[in-house]
Amino acid sequence: MPATSSHRTRVAVLADSDTRWKWGALTAHRLVPDIAFDGFLLRGRATPTPRQLGEVGVSADSLREVTAVEFLRTMGREVYDVVVLACVGGAVQAVLHGLARTWAGRAMRPVVVTGYVGVVYEKLADGLLLRHGADLVLANSRHDAMRFRSVYRGVGADTSSVVETALPFLGGAPYDGNARGSRPYTVVFAAQPSVPVTRADRLYLLRRAAEHARRHPDREVQVKLRSKPGEHTTHIEELPYQKLAAKIPGGLPANCRLVYGHMGEVLDRTDLLVTISSTAALESLHRRIPTAVLTDLGVREALGNHHFLGSGCLASWDELDAGHRPEPDALWLSCQGVAADGAYEDAFTAARERVAALLADRSLPHLTPYYTSATAPGYLPGILARHHLDPTGEPLPGASAVSEETGGVRRIVRGAVRDAARGAYRHGVQRVAPVIRRMGEL
Repeated sequence: MPATSSHRTRVAVLADSDTRWKWGALTAHRLVPDIAFDGFLLRGRATPTPRQLGEVGVSADSLREVTAVEFLRTMGREVYDVVVLACVGGAVQAVLHGLARTWAGRAMRPVVVTGYVGVVYEKLADGLLLRHGADLVLANSRHDAMRFRSVYRGVGADTSSVVETALPFLGGAPYDGNARGSRPYTVVFAAQPSVPVTRADRLYLLRRAAEHARRHPDREVQVKLRSKPGEHTTHIEELPYQKLAAKIPGGLPANCRLVYGHMGEVLDRTDLLVTISSTAALESLHRRIPTAVLTDLGVREALGNHHFLGSGCLASWDELDAGHRPEPDALWLSCQGVAADGAYEDAFTAARERVAALLADRSLPHLTPYYTSATAPGYLPGILARHHLDPTGEPLPGASAVSEETGGVRRIVRGAVRDAARGAYRHGVQRVAPVIRRMGEL
């Protein structure tokens, strides 16, 4: 089934959010030097908008929105060399089973790659076992590779798919504080959609950013946001900082503002990166930018900042207000795939060689995920059903009735209906759900 070596390697990337699209697309380019690249966006609550796609800054030869069933039909009809699944674990598992059925009986099939978009600080076993069955499960660091293999060994699953790499979007010029010129010293708070959760905690972080700007009028403080109101990312944002900014007494000072844009471009003008636990911290550390992981709300698994224990980056706003600049631990950086020493490109050598060897083999075995109707009969069917597949990976009755026509009218109507549904979903997430939780606490 894979295409011959006489033309560019053909790669398909399936992603279900803006950050996963960024990871999947850049991973494809890291793994294969010369590709013909088709992108597929899995339809759902976090399907990226055109603005979000533009902000990621990665283009494809073709890009369209699909359901899981539509994607599987395309994989059965088109000829690809490599398929990258950049989705949440449940979607990866469903597509793996669907691909196993789609490609059953074929002598040759594409190489299937999956992994994580960033720091893995929760649902380690659940997410990993849902990704098992791909030819390559990429680990973004030596630390993650060890953990991944340990999980697979613990259930008796094959560990050979785990390959150590690094985050594919690290890069940019190393930080040089002396090259700032007339630009003001810039502090960037990298906000996260889902961490912290409560209104009080999010207001606290925003207030402290504003206070830092007031204490240092010669500095510029930027609150880097992932999405605009009405957009979704990988995680749900119930309390957008844009709305909370209006609650700051006196408003945000003139030298404190909300910003959007490509993270790499923001880091180009950053002198201090502050966050709770964002993957942006790893991008910043890779460029040797002073980076602080906040302890103000505690060092807790729920926040994800426990991942940075031993990094040397843990600090509070009080310490930053007083002029503290964290110094990262070199060994920790090395273990976390942050190759600030210049060895970053080597991080993908093993994965590139593995993909090349599998493409040359031309006789890849049948896809065999760990989860089956025998190992997880009470779990797997529900995962597959959410993507309109039965326990064998076959589309459920009625799923095939979803048309793949691409007429302009259908696209417009579908887009209007989807936008209305997303609006209702956002209202439930941002308005109704918090009220219900508060009532439950009475």
